[in-house]
Amino acid sequence: MSLTHIQSFVAVAEECHVGRAARRLHLTQPPLSRHILALEDELGAPLFERTGRGMRLLPAGEAFLVHARRILAEVDAAVHTVRGVAGNRTSG
Repeated sequence: MSLTHIQSFVAVAEECHVGRAARRLHLTQPPLSRHILALEDELGAPLFERTGRGMRLLPAGEAFLVHARRILAEVDAAVHTVRGVAGNRTSG
């Protein structure tokens, strides 16, 4: 499972639409759809219901979204921490 797959999942979950999520991530739809399919395959469960108008989270997707957002927040915090430490070392 890659960070890119998690970011893709969160974008689709929040937009409820692959096209809008692809634009948000500066991707085209085919690679974004592949990210979602790969993630679902790895997790062994469908995360979305594909509808005529977009995507709707299934219960497994709703459960994963909580963790996915937490993972992204932790990665963001780690990046900020490292940049802060690196900034302190180069200026001190």
